[in-house]
Amino acid sequence: MASVKANPAKMGRPRSFREDEALDAAMRVFWQKGYEGTSLDDLTGAMKINRSSLYSTFGDKEALFRRVMKQYSAGPLSFMSEALNLKTARAVVEALLRMSVKFLGDPGHPPGCLSIQGGLACGSGNEEVKQAMVDWRKAGLAQLQKRLQRARAEGDLRKGVDPKDLARLIMIVMNGLGIQAVNGATPAEMNRAVDLALQSLRL
Repeated sequence: MASVKANPAKMGRPRSFREDEALDAAMRVFWQKGYEGTSLDDLTGAMKINRSSLYSTFGDKEALFRRVMKQYSAGPLSFMSEALNLKTARAVVEALLRMSVKFLGDPGHPPGCLSIQGGLACGSGNEEVKQAMVDWRKAGLAQLQKRLQRARAEGDLRKGVDPKDLARLIMIVMNGLGIQAVNGATPAEMNRAVDLALQSLRL
């Protein structure tokens, strides 16, 4: 009888979960409960893994949250990059606001925006996470400022409109839409607010 050789590819204990699916599950928990309100039991329950697997694959809670931030930017928040690539400042601004409404009105995910929900309630013991969230939001603002500065150079903005001030105003409106979504505003209600914002901007 011929001997059976072990297959090296099958040796060892295979991982019983997919990292991307586990990250998506963690993202939903952080999105819904915020960083500080999320416990390790919440995470392991949602991700369907034990603490040992969580630590060995993702690191501690903070490291996992930073991975989730990247996942969120590349996934649910990817519409921002799409909007910034449009040809005119008007198109960029309208797309950011309209797509924000569409995103915030999607019942398939927790209400609001992780970039706001995730870190605003962090206490004194989580300064690094709070700062990471601040830096994350500032990076988004900087990207929009850069795009509007380009529009200014191309003659695509009205004279007297400061690209930095306009970018900050747009981010304030987007953040406000996120809060309104948490408060139960409907997409129709938020779109009417966007209509007024666009009329006042006169881009």
